[in-house]
Amino acid sequence: MLSKRNSATKIPVLPILYIISALFIIGVTFFIFAELADEVLEEEKFALDRHAAAFTASIQRDWLYQVMAWITELGSVAWLTTASVLLCVFIFFVYRRKWWRLLYFAVAMIGISILTKSLKVTFERERPDLLEQFDGTGFSFPSGHSTGPMVFYGFIIYLTVKSGISRTGKWILNSILVLLILLIGCSRVYLSVHYATDVAAGFALGLCWLVVCLLILEYTLWRRKR
Repeated sequence: MLSKRNSATKIPVLPILYIISALFIIGVTFFIFAELADEVLEEEKFALDRHAAAFTASIQRDWLYQVMAWITELGSVAWLTTASVLLCVFIFFVYRRKWWRLLYFAVAMIGISILTKSLKVTFERERPDLLEQFDGTGFSFPSGHSTGPMVFYGFIIYLTVKSGISRTGKWILNSILVLLILLIGCSRVYLSVHYATDVAAGFALGLCWLVVCLLILEYTLWRRKR
């Protein structure tokens, strides 16, 4: 009788491996961003930027340029804002304990927007080219088309992992989303509105912020289960 009672009142444990993995990702991505940021402040020239620019110049094609123009729109402010509203509606009607997921998704998206804009003004790195049609205005570092999609599509990956979709379905959907995040970043370099290091720093910053938000969200849900 006692064992049954203890089993019924057993408190769920937040996996230690999850916490260690999250902290490791946060540490690595923050280190990468900090290293790139330090070099940008010192106005260093990056071999990565030169090689990426040379490579994209060698594969310039009219059809590929158009494809990249379409892809880059999936990381635009207008699209991410509209899609974020739709995702909030989806979370509200589908997920239990919806308010916490809504809250942390909003914090994640608003927070990364403020971080990106503040850092752009801080570093004041000029773009390779100014192209207003692709949101290629203002300062360059870090790439907002890398930070925003990393957080937005990354949160969808998190929701997919937590969903009841089959394992195969999760792998397919999440693989597409990861590929989309990478392609959006690559499109910025191909269209010559960002340096490769802008994109790399954006990915690092976006992933760092996303994992911080998800770690706090998971902790909050765990506390509520208690």
